Amino acid sequence: PILYSYFRSSCSWRVRIALALKGISYDLVPVNLVKDGGQQFSAEFKALNPMQQVPALKIDGITLSQSLAIIHYLEETRPNPRLLPQDPKKRAQVRMIADHIVSGIQPLQNLSILKQVGEKKTEWAQNCIASGFQALEQILQHTAGCYCVGNEVSMADLCLVPQVANAERFKVDMGPYPTITRINKALLELEAFKVSHPSRQPDTPAELRA
Repeated sequence: PILYSYFRSSCSWRVRIALALKGISYDLVPVNLVKDGGQQFSAEFKALNPMQQVPALKIDGITLSQSLAIIHYLEETRPNPRLLPQDPKKRAQVRMIADHIVSGIQPLQNLSILKQVGEKKTEWAQNCIASGFQALEQILQHTAGCYCVGNEVSMADLCLVPQVANAERFKVDMGPYPTITRINKALLELEAFKVSHPSRQPDTPAELRA
């Protein structure tokens, strides 16, 4: 497999965690979203992913984009360890939390939107994340065990950790979100989350390396 990724992209990080958890080795091709006006806009990369976004994964003779579609494919073709619970109610809760983050929070504060917002981009990002986290904190109080849903690492957790990193980057006050903070801390202790961390990627700038 070949993963097209950017060290700081939260969508790429989700996929890196899934690959690490499932023990899938891959080659990484960095796509710098800032350099050269954004390498994702090159003709070469557009041919690979017409949406001009990372991640993209070449695997099993196909090229997939969109982080959750990639993770679902990995789950269906390489089911161990599983990232979706067997219980239908818990499975629905995992998907709900994942969607809440990947549709309701992350796109509103990603690079392309912040460029449009301009000077007030930090304030904008903080507001988007805080309103999403207020809802997420309430949801997790009903679903969480050690992790987002019960005591098994799931697709929801793969979405949570990169989003908390975004929140920290934009200096969001995490005080009001003790459940999110607790789960995030527990997940960052796990090896798959450590090796996939933005501070430990081949394209991480020297000053940001762990």
